Amino acid sequence: MLRETSNPIFKSEEELAGLPASERIRYRLVGANCRYHANDNISDFIKDGELDELRAEVEAKMHEVLKSLVIDTDSDHNSNDTAMRVAKMFIHEVFRGRYVNMPSVTEFPNFSRLNELMIVGPVKVRSACSHHLCPILGKIWIGVLPNEHSNLIGLSKYARITDWIMSRPQIQEEAVTMLANELQERVKPDGLAIVMEADHFCMHWRGVKDDESMMTNSVMRGAFLKDPNLRREFLSLLSKKNGG
Repeated sequence: MLRETSNPIFKSEEELAGLPASERIRYRLVGANCRYHANDNISDFIKDGELDELRAEVEAKMHEVLKSLVIDTDSDHNSNDTAMRVAKMFIHEVFRGRYVNMPSVTEFPNFSRLNELMIVGPVKVRSACSHHLCPILGKIWIGVLPNEHSNLIGLSKYARITDWIMSRPQIQEEAVTMLANELQERVKPDGLAIVMEADHFCMHWRGVKDDESMMTNSVMRGAFLKDPNLRREFLSLLSKKNGG
């Protein structure tokens, strides 16, 4: 994780208590020299009750955004509660992966010494680009080549970890790498492969407004990187799953 170079001026707990939740959380992050980019998880620096405070703070500022867009939220019944809904959506739904700990994952030793290719997917992806906060919707396939020392996890846990990583503003290339890093550290396989295919609404909805473009990228680790036959097997099986 990248580090910031500046340290904050020391504040007492009483002084911190008088600050908005976002400033308290930022104070702790900077004090720990910890990065807080759009796709970083900052849950370790959020105390009990502060997530609700953060939601209320976002709601108030989103209300000001709507005012600056010259939307009459007082008389427009459709936008009366828009600021509240957007704040709840950002904090508790679409960007939730920034603010909560990784879901609990039970690991099992590889008693059967499994060492054959396993593929999980497609796992649905719901994310957002950090450039325009537009949706990224797609799917991911995960290939794992375990060894006798690998930690096996349940199939649903791949989906839960994927959702935790993807529920943040980010770019697709970094998201796939972050997911690969998390799975590599947790499962410790001989090989790991991830392919992501997604629609980016920052292209569909604005800019070039191209409805047909999709982005596909991959990360290959270990045996998938070194063994072209294994890589071909994985990719060919994905092609068959897609009807290719």
